[in-house]
Amino acid sequence: MPGPMSTATIMFSGVRKSYGGKLAVDGLSFRVEPGECFGLLGPNGAGKSTTTRMVLGMALPDAGTITVLGQPVPARARLARRHIGVVPQFDNLEPGFSVRENLELFGRYFGMSAREIEAVIPSLLEFAHLEGKAHARVTELSGGMKRRLTIARALINDPQLLVMDEPATGLDPHSRHLVWDRLRSLLARGKTILLTTHFMEEAERLCDRLCVIDEGHSIAEGAPDALIEAQIGSHVIEIHGGNPHELRALLMPCAQRTEVSGEALLCYSADPQQVYARLRERTGLRIVKRPANLEDVFLRLTGRERGLNDA
Repeated sequence: MPGPMSTATIMFSGVRKSYGGKLAVDGLSFRVEPGECFGLLGPNGAGKSTTTRMVLGMALPDAGTITVLGQPVPARARLARRHIGVVPQFDNLEPGFSVRENLELFGRYFGMSAREIEAVIPSLLEFAHLEGKAHARVTELSGGMKRRLTIARALINDPQLLVMDEPATGLDPHSRHLVWDRLRSLLARGKTILLTTHFMEEAERLCDRLCVIDEGHSIAEGAPDALIEAQIGSHVIEIHGGNPHELRALLMPCAQRTEVSGEALLCYSADPQQVYARLRERTGLRIVKRPANLEDVFLRLTGRERGLNDA
């Protein structure tokens, strides 16, 4: 591993998949290079889950080709999965087992010997910051500890590729940043990560490249900074208070784009001073200028009305 068929860790080419006559993935093409974190972003029903299932050989494509770690999938998915670690969106640890027993159980799943499992467990406990919890039951762990254990468990077989679905789901800010730190350390060790996430901050912090998908096909791809520059390329001025539709008409001449979000108006402008000048006589407004971010890109491409809480 990897095999001779491709130097990319993952390669999708013209992949299609439908369920009951409805397209879930429509001609999707992308490649994930070794050692990078590649993010899949998209609203509910965009095809992210179907895509990751096809990477693992758990769903069969109707058309197109998939190569994972040099192996054609699904034909040789079993061979590829030996070198893949999976972190599901929701922890599926054995609640009646201890931290150590959960790791031992997963090691046996990969056919590892007791000696091999014992050799790797100390480093996994250290990775997860669970050295003092080896004999604690899963039910005794906090949410952050469970999440770190789930990630450590996915590393039991020293995989080349990690497929992670919403790794920071349900975590408080401190635990979330600790998980991100652990993921960055994996990337520094040369691991490849395929990540689906709804945390735009997570995508900006971790992903080398992103693929935004909607209705089963790619609508944008690139590094986070490049996508922000290409899709937004200006300052964002948030205006709270007043009538957003009235303010929109006022600012249209000096804005590249305006957008109403709830009771606020978002104004995208290369020259914020012109915006401020037009608002000078207005009272009762709260104005916040900030750099454009990945959330602006996501909402612009996939539709603000669908929100960020969709899966």
